[in-house]
This record gives sequence, structure tokens and C-alpha cells, in this order.
Amino acid sequence: MQRTVSADLDATTIAGTEVVLSIALAAPGSYTAVEEELAVLIDGEPAELRPLEDRDGTRLHVFRTPRASSIRVRYRAQVTGNAAPAPLDDVDLVRYVRPSRYCESDRILPTAYAQFPDLRGVDLMQGVRDWVAAELSYVPGSSGFTDGAVDTLLARRGVCRDYAHLVIALLRARDIPARLASVYAPGLSPMDFHAVVEAWVDGTWHLLDATGLAPRASMLRIATGRDATDTALVSTVGGSLQLSGLTVTATVDELPVDHAAERLALR
Repeated sequence: MQRTVSADLDATTIAGTEVVLSIALAAPGSYTAVEEELAVLIDGEPAELRPLEDRDGTRLHVFRTPRASSIRVRYRAQVTGNAAPAPLDDVDLVRYVRPSRYCESDRILPTAYAQFPDLRGVDLMQGVRDWVAAELSYVPGSSGFTDGAVDTLLARRGVCRDYAHLVIALLRARDIPARLASVYAPGLSPMDFHAVVEAWVDGTWHLLDATGLAPRASMLRIATGRDATDTALVSTVGGSLQLSGLTVTATVDELPVDHAAERLALR
């Protein structure tokens, strides 16, 4: 399998803004071959990037704008093959079953037990995915950046991150470790960054996407975390940033057919 992705961002900042990018492919060394390029310009001049990587392979690129500036970011990658299985340590099985900022599993616990009283393991995982897919309507612009799983449950609508947060919260409420992954998703329409779920069942991470908007088998991991807090494509430490343009592309040599009940890993 060969996949090609890109992300172009344009933004403005005020003086003293530290920008954190999370748009590069995670753990590129786990694929057969990766060719990639990241260029960041500040007022037309190359930025000095500070690369960071966490234990899950998420890569961050940090830079600072000492004055009010125009930012241009261009990322390209061509990926051959599938990634190695996602790593796990015992802390994950604790971290990813706890409530988090956008996945309030403690508040949603009564719903999880009332809606899925007799399901366990893979059946519970699939039941939650199917229920969220049926209950929610995908409505661009219908949710805010501060909305969590409880807000989504009440509103019954949202975008990919809202679907993912609700699935994660319901699974955690039933003691299944679950986490969010930001991905490039060939076949997604309209094209954008995408958010999906990984659930730990029977000793492996299973990839879930209640939106059903793109085939899972061709998705590429960007970042992994508790929820959208850990996977934001761009964030700031001090100062501020105003995004003025964003274009994402993701293609694959042969787009696979997805079956919602098929068990897949994010590779």
C-alpha cells in the first residue's frame, strides 16, 4: 500500500507566540519507506524548528515568533507499507480508562450501563460504535471546541472528534481502555484531518470510526492521546495564533472497502 498526504497551513501570530504543530506522520520508522518534507516559513524566512517525540510516536514541531508574523506551513509525505503494531505499556491500561477533559466517562456511566447492560468485550466495543453511528447526525459546524462527550450525547450531533469523544467515554465507562488518534484519511469527503478511536480489547488495539466517512485500512496515524487535548493539529504556548487557511490531502494507490464490523488496527 502506498499513501500520499499533505497539509498546508497559513496563519498569523502576535509577538512572543510559541507554536506547536502536530501534523507530521507518527513513527515514520515503523513503515517500509517514508519520504517526507516539512517547511515552516515566518514572514518568508525558514523557521528554526524544535522536534519532539513522545513514546507513542507522536511528533511535535515547535517554533517561536518573536514578533507579529505571518506563518506558512507545508508538509508532504509518501508512505509505503503498513506501520508496526501500536506500542503499549501497562500505564496505558490505566490512563486510557480514566475520565479526561472531553471524555467524561464518569458523568456518562449511567448511560453506558443502561444502554449496553449485557455486552462485553468485542461485542461491547462494536455495540458502542454502532449505537453512536445510529444516534448522532454528522453536522459540520454544529459543535464548539469546548464541547465534550456529554454535550454531544445531549445534542445528538457533531463532527468526527465529537463522535470519537462519545465512543471513548462510553467505552471507558464500561472499563475498556480507549484513546483518540488524529489521522490522515484517504477517501474522506470533504477532506480534512480526521479523528478516530482505538479500543483495547483481547490484547490489541482495535480501530473504530463511528462516522463511517472513510475506509479505516488506509488511515495514517498523526497523533495519539486521551482526547482532542492531546492531538490538536496546532496549539500555542503564550501569545496567540489565527488560522487563515488550511488544506489537507490524503490519497492511496487503491482505496479499500470498509466493513464496520471488521476488526482492524491503525497501520
